[in-house]
Amino acid sequence: MVRCLIRCLMCWTAIGWWSGLGYGQDIAKGRPNILLIFADDHSARTLSCYQHAYSLASTPNIDRLAAAGVRFAAGYMGSWCMPSRASLLTGLHPHAIQSMRMQGTYPGSTYDPRLCRFWPATFRQHGYRTAQIGKWHTGVDAGWGRDWDDQYVWNRPDNPDNASSYYGDQVIDINGKRQSVTGYPTDNYTRWACDYIRAAAQQPDRPWYLWLCYGAIHGPTTPAQRHQGRLSGQPSPLPSDIIGPRPGKPSYLTDRQAWTISDDGQVVMSGSGKSHAQWMRQVSECMLSVDEGVGQLIQTLKQSGQWENTLVVYTSDQGFANGEHGLRQKVAPYEATYASPLIVSFPGKIPAGRYCPHSINSPDLVVTLFAWAGIDLPWKMHGRDVSRLMCDPDDSTWDHPTLYEHTGDDFGSDVTHAVMSESIAKHAGVPYYVAIRQGPWKYVVYLQHSEPDELYDLLNDPHEQNNLASVLEYQERRAVMLQMLQTEVARSDAPFAKLLAAE
Repeated sequence: MVRCLIRCLMCWTAIGWWSGLGYGQDIAKGRPNILLIFADDHSARTLSCYQHAYSLASTPNIDRLAAAGVRFAAGYMGSWCMPSRASLLTGLHPHAIQSMRMQGTYPGSTYDPRLCRFWPATFRQHGYRTAQIGKWHTGVDAGWGRDWDDQYVWNRPDNPDNASSYYGDQVIDINGKRQSVTGYPTDNYTRWACDYIRAAAQQPDRPWYLWLCYGAIHGPTTPAQRHQGRLSGQPSPLPSDIIGPRPGKPSYLTDRQAWTISDDGQVVMSGSGKSHAQWMRQVSECMLSVDEGVGQLIQTLKQSGQWENTLVVYTSDQGFANGEHGLRQKVAPYEATYASPLIVSFPGKIPAGRYCPHSINSPDLVVTLFAWAGIDLPWKMHGRDVSRLMCDPDDSTWDHPTLYEHTGDDFGSDVTHAVMSESIAKHAGVPYYVAIRQGPWKYVVYLQHSEPDELYDLLNDPHEQNNLASVLEYQERRAVMLQMLQTEVARSDAPFAKLLAAE
């Protein structure tokens, strides 16, 4: 009890919960720098520090970051690239992000900055220097000069002809000036981020927020040349449900089946003939450059004297199944396809080498960053401050559930229109849904009831192969989870909340 109280007092001091005295409104020396590393398309299984990691996963630098901080069970950032970034920029679930929409040649998109405000502008107003490096996938307006002091941005919506160049030459906007850049993008982003961190050390009285958006390991998942073949010949176990059958699971999984058995008995990627083991070697080799980048960032923070005053967060925009449930994609409500790793480190302010069994979503992360920065929220956000869990990962009193959703490429009021229509609203073959997780329990409801609901016990069924929603002995748990889901959806002011009553 005493140890818990001491931890709480340290945490209160560290995050400046004295902001009610005006601290949060001033440019105050001692506020933390914030480095948010946002990788692309990989679940926690791609990191060797997580339980159930893939056998080929090798991420020693990210593992060291986890050893210096807290590793959360999962981060639910979004169902695919655009909504995950929109949610992280607004602190809202996609159904409340007004005016955001796809427009023009994919991935063209737009929004009205008067209706859809991005919170880094608020950090700027309170003395933070804000920067964004790497992939941008949220409207052609990337916000330089309004939300960001500095940007080295690969603006995919504004450059659809260059939008597929995840691992080749890219068109980069550097503080509003466009130029072509050669080289391996993961390495470029790391170099620019390290340069930024070193330059920021020359202004120690001004804290900074850097959002570093790697494009790796998004498809086509091309490893750096120096890593190609590193894992040649290494075996990789098959997910047990890569082929099926999958009793009790949604019917769309059959339609999205991405693997087949070749004439010689190998499990291969449909349409390409690449074996599962070959694909997993490619995934793991591509991840090596991201891990090297994290190592360089940590080294730069330490060498520049900023390591102990920087809150570092590592996550990805969503997961990506590599055979689990027969899939090779994101979007679906499962841990492999949706949940991201989430690691936080802040030496001396939060404990080191700890695991937190709770999950958080993107709005939670945003609200928590505001708390650590000592800045009041500029508008109502959907998240909860999880600083308690960062300071005491074993907090047994934390009972808040985590809401996450899939609304495809619809945002704001367009979500309600989509789910109220007669046709089934889908994206990447997956019907729209809302889901909730509390501790080891997960519950999923498809908004148009096109599929039966799903209930999973992640403690005893971590790979979500046994849907318990129709099992008699779990009906009480199902009812509790449904009530939680209804409460959380209503809490986020979702107009479609009434659809859940039909469940």
